[in-house]
Amino acid sequence: MLDFDLRVGFHHSGTPPCERLPLTARLAVPDIASVEPSRPAQDPTRLFEAQRRAYRSTGSPDYALRRDRLQRLLRVIEDNEEALVDAMRLDFGHRSPVESRMLDIVLTMGDIRQDIRRLKGWMAPRRVATPLHMRPARSRIIPQPLGVVGVIGPWNFPVYTAIPPVAAALAAGNRVMLKPSELTPRTSALLADAIAKVFAEDELAVVIGGIDVARAFSSLPFDHLFFTGSTAVGREVAKAAALNLTPVTLELGGKSPCVVTPSADVALAATKIVYGKLINAGQACIAPDYVLLPRGSEQAFAQAAQAAAAKHYPTLADNPDFTAVFSPGHYARLEALARDAEEQGAQVTRVNPANEALDPEKRKMPFTLIAGATGAMRVMQSEIFGPLLPVVSYDALSDAIAFVNERDRPLALYAFGKAADCDRVLRETVSGGATVNDVLWHVANEKLPFGGVGPSGMGAYHGQAGFDTFSHHKSVLYQPAFNAIPLFYPPYGKTMAFIVNVLKKFI
Repeated sequence: MLDFDLRVGFHHSGTPPCERLPLTARLAVPDIASVEPSRPAQDPTRLFEAQRRAYRSTGSPDYALRRDRLQRLLRVIEDNEEALVDAMRLDFGHRSPVESRMLDIVLTMGDIRQDIRRLKGWMAPRRVATPLHMRPARSRIIPQPLGVVGVIGPWNFPVYTAIPPVAAALAAGNRVMLKPSELTPRTSALLADAIAKVFAEDELAVVIGGIDVARAFSSLPFDHLFFTGSTAVGREVAKAAALNLTPVTLELGGKSPCVVTPSADVALAATKIVYGKLINAGQACIAPDYVLLPRGSEQAFAQAAQAAAAKHYPTLADNPDFTAVFSPGHYARLEALARDAEEQGAQVTRVNPANEALDPEKRKMPFTLIAGATGAMRVMQSEIFGPLLPVVSYDALSDAIAFVNERDRPLALYAFGKAADCDRVLRETVSGGATVNDVLWHVANEKLPFGGVGPSGMGAYHGQAGFDTFSHHKSVLYQPAFNAIPLFYPPYGKTMAFIVNVLKKFI
């Protein structure tokens, strides 16, 4: 059974064919209070069949249509920016408007704009060399759409983790169905309404619904299924897709380590790690999960980390910059992790600079430093996804590397220190991506493929990597009328024996 409550998250009446919808028409930005966050769930099968029929009848769209689709998708985000920011704030209880704009709106618009700029080059057939003995034949790789693509998005970045993969699939020429998270109902409903205004449902459809709809969605025979969420749910999505032999891209998570090497500036590393840990209240798949610290530098790190948290967030309760933990269940889970660590001997420090009385119902959880963490503590056994930061001490850098390698391969890794030490960490560990002497920022470069490895995911997207993920790269050999291939035809004789001997040496 697919338990989509863990980290993931379907409305459409017929609209005119997309080719007849004027791009220049401005979208009517809805009043967020009028957006109904709860609506009847849908049967995604009807939408899938409509998209499959449409794709089979029209085939691969040309450059002009793909560009038009991307421009309309960009307009959806541009014209609904304020409403989307407000919807995310309400869905979270409180979410920093600046973080919503920066991480969900700006990054999404940048991703779509890059797709538009690079689209013509990505679509072009790619020449490849042809072996001498096969000439004068020519060889090409031709990108072509897969057909109908499904995208399942999570709640933590409900725009940025949903729209860029949709954009990549549209750029590649596919029809797309998006299942946003039911846990962010206002944001999901707003996206559904805005997209329905400018896209025909057989072109791009947003499917609203809960666990049953998500289960049905992942069981459809898509030509590709893209999922962002937890590793546990990712396994179930992959199982459902496997029944249809549907290829999947899984963007999962895990415990992304920060390796502070002996050559690092500990205070500077602490400042950067705390910044990355508290963005979106630590509710990010690439958030720094724990720190590996050279023994003897614990006090310096703790002082710098607490000072950084206090500087960035001098108050918590009514601070508009400080995002709330998403739900009461997540809040209770994080509190339980901190208590368990404390009961097992860890030194737990909650950074509340103004000594405010924090209302648990508002879920503003302070930065919590857990010094002396061990593998036996629950906080070190699963992805934290919140503002808790365990610190594990090590004696030699080889010990820190071994600690990382003994665990599941993470989605991200952060190494701090001089080049030689950081290069060693990168060389001797495996992670989906990495940033050196900082955190998070590799994901913001659209030219870098983003994806996990092993339990942290499979496949990649962003930029051309996204276009390639949602394309079939058809290998084509163009054979001219006059060529040497008939020399290979039977009956075989001395000439063929000679050719075989030559090829053995030179092919």
